Amino acid sequence: MKKGIILLTIVVFAVSLVFVGIGCKSTPVTITTAAAEKTVATKSSEELISSLPKELQELYKNTTDLIYPSAYDNFKPVKEPWIIGYADSYQGNPWRVAVRDELIRLTNDFKKKGRDISFINMVSNNDVAQNISNIRSLIDKKVSVILSIPESSTGLNGVIQEAYKAGIPFVTMAGAVTSPYAINVNSNYWKWGYDMMKGIGERLGGKGNVLMVEGLAGHPIVISEGKGFDDALKEYPNIKVIARVNGNWTLSVTKEVVLQVLATHPEQIDAVWTTGSEARVIAEAFRESGRPAPLITGSLTGDILGYWKKYGDEGFKFYGHGVLPHWTAETGFRVAVRMIEGQHPKLSLLEIPLPEVKQEDLPKYYSPSMTIDSTSIFPVPANDPFPEDIMNGYFLNGSALAEYNYADVPRP
Repeated sequence: MKKGIILLTIVVFAVSLVFVGIGCKSTPVTITTAAAEKTVATKSSEELISSLPKELQELYKNTTDLIYPSAYDNFKPVKEPWIIGYADSYQGNPWRVAVRDELIRLTNDFKKKGRDISFINMVSNNDVAQNISNIRSLIDKKVSVILSIPESSTGLNGVIQEAYKAGIPFVTMAGAVTSPYAINVNSNYWKWGYDMMKGIGERLGGKGNVLMVEGLAGHPIVISEGKGFDDALKEYPNIKVIARVNGNWTLSVTKEVVLQVLATHPEQIDAVWTTGSEARVIAEAFRESGRPAPLITGSLTGDILGYWKKYGDEGFKFYGHGVLPHWTAETGFRVAVRMIEGQHPKLSLLEIPLPEVKQEDLPKYYSPSMTIDSTSIFPVPANDPFPEDIMNGYFLNGSALAEYNYADVPRP
């Protein structure tokens, strides 16, 4: 891709907040390629998704992220040395630090295996203006690709286009942007909220009382997860939601609001639907209140596994998935390296499945380093939840990375 010869003209006929998943209104996009002097036919989101293998198409149901044709279908391989630029928006919690550290490990591993590759880390500490400045700095350094957990879904669009014009692919992780010049490696949070409510419904035999603990009120991910919950709940008319509260994805806040619910709702609570990593403090709140352990959903962490190890299957009941930092880094890095190798994504949004975690899986994730205080330790799935041959389906010329081996991912 030569600088300035490819122009993307985006024609959006629907408001960007309209759902663009399967069965929803599509967002038509026209891509004009000035170098070839032709216009690629407009494709709806449904047409773009239908180009994927069936197993990947299922991941897009009711997604709320915008879907465009990929801006990188003519992108040329980047010659080594490669520089991976990481423009993170925050590294103030263990999850974000684990993502960064795994990206560094992957870079070093590829270097040991013969690649001329290096890594630059920049963090903006929740400042959009600083995030933009950091990305411009990476562009000036002529990095090969930019990876980012973006600070804003819309605020970076201008600088993302600058990176594109400079011939630098922009790949997001754990949060999509609305720019058509980015490749978003994300997960479908509607589907996650739906799947966890389905898991509750199946395990309760279709009847019982559920407490719903959401994250930050108004956050786009929270809205998507809640919509998935509501859609699945319709399938279980004999399940009652006794309360709907916000724990803000924060351990202390979550425990406080759950204790408040328990103090004002003497009726039996069979399950707690939550999408954060707060299952341990929810279980503690029930134990401290002298209430039976409910089924709890959420994302698996080391302290959760430490709690399960201490109290066993009767004292802790879990169903959920792994929104795991190592896995976020693995998928984002692999997509980025595939692109600078010259592989072409079929569309702008690559939905990545979250590893399912059942009660009987907990022993597989546990390690002796995990205790009730292990909030900074994250489990790693024993087997690759998204192997290279499946990832190939997202690319027109997909091919497994010779240097990548999931077995090299360090266990906690």
